[in-house]
Amino acid sequence: MSYFVTGATGFIGRFLVEELLDHREGEVFVLVREGSLHRMEALVRHWGTDRVVPVVGDLSTEALGVDPAWVAEHRGEIEHFFHLAAVYDMTASDATNEAMNVGGTRHALALAADLEVGCFHQVSSVAAAGEHRGAFDETMFAEGQHLPSPYHRTKYESERIVREEGTVPWRVYRPSIVVGDSETGAMDKVDGPYYFFGLMKTMRDVLPAWLPLAGVDMGDTNVVPVDYVARAMDHLAHLPGRDGEAFHLVNPEPQPVVDMINAFCAAAGAPTFATGLDRGLTRRLPRALQPAGLLGAVGKVTPLQAALDLVTSRVGVPAEVLAHTSFTAVFDSRRTERALAGSGIAVPDLESYARTLYSYWEEHLDETTARDPRIRAVLQGKHVVITGASSGIGQVTAHKVAQAGGVPVLVARGKDKLEEVRAAIEMRGGQALVYPCDLSDLEAIDRLCEQLAAEVPSIDFVVNNAGRSIRRSLRLSHDRFHDFERTMQLNYFGAIRLVMGLLPTMQAQQRGHVVNVSSIGVQTNPPRFSAYVASKSALDSWSNVVASELVGDGITFTGIHMPLVRTPMIAPTKIYDKFPTISPAQAADLVVEAMVGRPHEINTVLGNVGAVMHTVAPKATFRLLNMAYHVFPDSAAAKGEGGTRESEQIMLAKIFKGVHW
Repeated sequence: MSYFVTGATGFIGRFLVEELLDHREGEVFVLVREGSLHRMEALVRHWGTDRVVPVVGDLSTEALGVDPAWVAEHRGEIEHFFHLAAVYDMTASDATNEAMNVGGTRHALALAADLEVGCFHQVSSVAAAGEHRGAFDETMFAEGQHLPSPYHRTKYESERIVREEGTVPWRVYRPSIVVGDSETGAMDKVDGPYYFFGLMKTMRDVLPAWLPLAGVDMGDTNVVPVDYVARAMDHLAHLPGRDGEAFHLVNPEPQPVVDMINAFCAAAGAPTFATGLDRGLTRRLPRALQPAGLLGAVGKVTPLQAALDLVTSRVGVPAEVLAHTSFTAVFDSRRTERALAGSGIAVPDLESYARTLYSYWEEHLDETTARDPRIRAVLQGKHVVITGASSGIGQVTAHKVAQAGGVPVLVARGKDKLEEVRAAIEMRGGQALVYPCDLSDLEAIDRLCEQLAAEVPSIDFVVNNAGRSIRRSLRLSHDRFHDFERTMQLNYFGAIRLVMGLLPTMQAQQRGHVVNVSSIGVQTNPPRFSAYVASKSALDSWSNVVASELVGDGITFTGIHMPLVRTPMIAPTKIYDKFPTISPAQAADLVVEAMVGRPHEINTVLGNVGAVMHTVAPKATFRLLNMAYHVFPDSAAAKGEGGTRESEQIMLAKIFKGVHW
């Protein structure tokens, strides 16, 4: 059995191809434009398979422009033809929608007929239901519904073509709003609810999370993750006897728009919205007078849309998107649910993966850095050596540097993970260099410095981010002196060995800036972190001393006393799961600010308060820390032995937000 897939480099297409590779046998032929072959080849390398075979063609060309000789060779061999290539964008023009969605479907059907495929699988959309009011089940199609936009009209028309003009068996899939992978958050562009994430980020930065905001009932929406869509399509496509049917790939329970927004606001750490009126009251109003109806009406009147766009575009939200924030139809998916019964494939609750989606956007898709002229002026064309660049703060910092036109020089122990980071940066048009190195091996660092000096055009910034944290009380450390040795080896000796090895290059340039990712613990001295805090304190002290020796050479230092960050390094300490933390992207923003502003230190308010308290009231401060020492158990106890003081732990964690307890 073999497959043909259009749109395989697109978002849903990539996930579907992965499903076919994981669960089916046979070759997967993928349509690709000549100019996109390199992108497909990169995907094939990522998939690590020889079963994916690119077929050169074009969606806008008759029969997709596939070589007739290739068609003749494979006629009758392809069982399933998946047509995903289309425009999935509410803001696209009428001409673009018509050419890609309608014309592309006709061309795909013609090719499928010529190939004599077993079944043509059309990926349509719930947009085909237009503004139908009430229940819209999977047997319904032409119900006289109003189609308010080019996107709605062409989705309806392309499905009509498959139903009425196709000469091969067909199945239709209607996804609702498709968001990123529920497990990894992976997404390829800003679309749908992602347009609002930038506004949520701004709200988080300027408003306290506890502040209640007034909201209104904006109707219902419907969001599903891409991994559900791909898994469901793969399963439904291979069920016998289902040709000529449509399947709704939707959440069986419509989601109030306000609930969806609040799920993402909570994930971002932003305030949430409360609706003052019971939605039953607003639903009694005529649709045109309901908040969602009013907003939709404004968004569809061209002069009003233009005026609205002037306001909303400032926060990255196109007016066209506001006009379609909710659905008038309720999508009945009982046929799909019955077909999926027993497969284990179901739509997860949005609340269970909202943070995953937001974190991925913040770390990979947020373009705030790219749009900031101040940051671009400093980082454009500069080479930034980043240690610990394979994950967490280092990885996100690398993406932000690349966004601003800089060249991140990625350093970490694992080459494969570094290559993945570089590939992700290059997929978005950036550039990165990879230099694997074990930073606990001083001789390896020396070789790295020689290599960087010889191969990298300049060393403009060094970000000492790689680190090891150990959370263990002294009581449990008497037979573990190696904990102190290995922490100092990486956090202190490795960091200064790297800087010293790169100093000749920076001195010859007469410029260079070193950013040390230190810890709030240096200021607050929390119990159980004696090994970690001592190593970071040593790096701080060394940098403070040599800063005065090197400032005349144009070399400067910034120390960031970083609060608790949600990274893999803290994952083993399970009590942190319920603690307030900042995200790796927020931490990376501090690193970028350190490179741009070059302050001597970047501190939090709480860190400064801790430092002052240790100076003016050391005895009281140590008693407070001793209380915390007894409230927070050692890590072994945190896994199940003595979790009876959880409420006290959470209270202290919220009061002293960001401290490593």
